[in-house]
Amino acid sequence: MAISTTPPARSPERPGIAGIALDDEPDALVVGRRIRHLRTRRGMTLEALATAIGRAPSQVSTIENGRREPKFSQLRQIAQALDASVEDLLSPEPPSRRDALEIELERAQRGPLFASLALPGVRVGKGLPSDALETIVALQREIERLHTERAATPEEARRANAELRRTMRAQDNYFPELEAKAGELLAGVGHLKGPMSQRVAGELAAHLGFTLHYVQDLPHSTRSVIDQRHRRVYLPSASATSRSALLQALASHVLGHAEPEDYAQFLRQRVESNYLSAALLMPEREAVRTLREAKDARELSIEDLRDAYSVTYETAAHRFTNLATQHLSIPVHFMKIHESGVIHKAYENDGVRFPADPLGAIEGQYVCRSWTARVVFGVEDRLRPYYQYTDTSSGTYWCTSRVEGSDDGDFSVSVGVPFAHTRWFRGRETTERAVSRCPDESCCRRPPGPLEDRWAGHAWPSARPHASMLAAMPVGAFPGVDQTEVYRFLETHAPPSDTP
Repeated sequence: MAISTTPPARSPERPGIAGIALDDEPDALVVGRRIRHLRTRRGMTLEALATAIGRAPSQVSTIENGRREPKFSQLRQIAQALDASVEDLLSPEPPSRRDALEIELERAQRGPLFASLALPGVRVGKGLPSDALETIVALQREIERLHTERAATPEEARRANAELRRTMRAQDNYFPELEAKAGELLAGVGHLKGPMSQRVAGELAAHLGFTLHYVQDLPHSTRSVIDQRHRRVYLPSASATSRSALLQALASHVLGHAEPEDYAQFLRQRVESNYLSAALLMPEREAVRTLREAKDARELSIEDLRDAYSVTYETAAHRFTNLATQHLSIPVHFMKIHESGVIHKAYENDGVRFPADPLGAIEGQYVCRSWTARVVFGVEDRLRPYYQYTDTSSGTYWCTSRVEGSDDGDFSVSVGVPFAHTRWFRGRETTERAVSRCPDESCCRRPPGPLEDRWAGHAWPSARPHASMLAAMPVGAFPGVDQTEVYRFLETHAPPSDTP
């Protein structure tokens, strides 16, 4: 699964006819409909067109029905016979709403989902009333939506997470095309070094054609909302994280993200927007220079990177994983762990073994109690970074960790490296050390014998699902987001001149 910044074929800038999304490139169905439309508009019969191009009427009918793709030489003959250009025939837009609906139904009936229903096909022709066509297409869309929603199970989400993590590992979590895009945007507003201020972030929004609007009633399930029609970005008033939320929203626009069609695409888009946002906050060239100087001095520190760019510890830790292997030749792992011990996010290319389910997914798994990411929750002094060496089944790792609060509880954010690379980091002299035998259940997953004997069969806990776990069971295109609430919000804040 390659992460790409190339805009998908279906783009919000080209909604098609009456909101029907269309492909950028014409296919045989669209070409055939355009030929038929031009022929009938000129009052030419099928037989007359066939005679003009030296083909049998049945062959022309097959082309018009989209069941055969004409060669370019045939297209030139047809265009000449219809007093049109080849470009007229190859336009990706269906000639009318009726044609767009017919094409959509034809495509659906030729697809695997319709075939799996074992239903007889509907003949798409003049005899099919337009209202019936509208209803059938609407039903087909709803069937596809329900099928996609049903497929978006926790299992599908776990598979998507595992596949995305493999892609990130294969690229050392470094995406040069996103780095280049960040450099281009920063040059556009003249920001070359130092922390990005809220003012510069606003200038970047203006550079991209957006105005900023800070509101008190932002939908509770969102960090920001973009009104693409009026080129507005809505952000929460007096929020310390509005700069990051703004950049992530703008990143999705810059990268041409369309409404995600499945959970895997949703995850890819989130990774891309987060990456580009961090690359804007901590530009590659300057950040790499800072890190190389720190490495030479054997004083690498996530805290220093955080302070140099006025970002959160988590953002600095993420950015370090983008640059450490590519520019410093240091393999690394990253973890964000809920206070319950559950993995919220994780990445590695240094061989550390995260707990995983049979599908290879690690989100939702419990981290060993001996790992730095868990031990740090018991440290009293949370103003200082915590360092620890941990002997594991895959080797010895040094890790630095901090605890950050959120509306969903405390999280630890950790960055670690194999023992051989510890010499580059501040905190390498720590005497804190632990041993982890996980995934051996006797390490920390199974209660001590006497405790288990006393309580086995007498406990019935009720789990409290975390918001991210609910989001992994997606409903709608944007998991965890109340779409109705978002639409009502946009309706409320639309400019007065925009009347329905």
